[in-house]
Amino acid sequence: MPQDSHPDLRDIPFTTADGSTATLGDYADEVVLIVNVASKCGLTPQYEQLEQLQRTYGERGFTVLGFPCNQFMGQEPGSMDEILDYCAMTWGVSFPIADKVKVNGPKAAPLYKALKATPDAEGATGRIHWNFEKFVLTPAGDLHRFRPQTKPDDPAIVRVIEDSLPRR
Repeated sequence: MPQDSHPDLRDIPFTTADGSTATLGDYADEVVLIVNVASKCGLTPQYEQLEQLQRTYGERGFTVLGFPCNQFMGQEPGSMDEILDYCAMTWGVSFPIADKVKVNGPKAAPLYKALKATPDAEGATGRIHWNFEKFVLTPAGDLHRFRPQTKPDDPAIVRVIEDSLPRR
């Protein structure tokens, strides 16, 4: 179930892997799949599908944004350099990886505090359940939430991406 337009979501700053500041506004004309990632999780093979989505749709106005998070059983313990090396060497990741964040609790990143207000397909909002929870933000400002077990190449996610790609 898409959440209505989120103009302020695009203004919330986050830190990139190189320490600079970005916002989702930097991707305003693109479909963006936002996902909290971890290197030592049973769902880590989803990196492969995330990268395939990036390669399939990247030139058409789509990007994956990965946010490493160590809040779930310490499954992302490495430094940013270790995380970036792992993603590139193991999964061939070409999409942007942001700086590590907390997604739940009082110290959750502001972007994730805002994202958690978005309902999933069953209408549930609230905390991030585990690594690899996905949010798809469309250029129109619609936000769709998919729980961790929903694989990146699930037809529901692909449909949102394909239906929302900019017409060029």
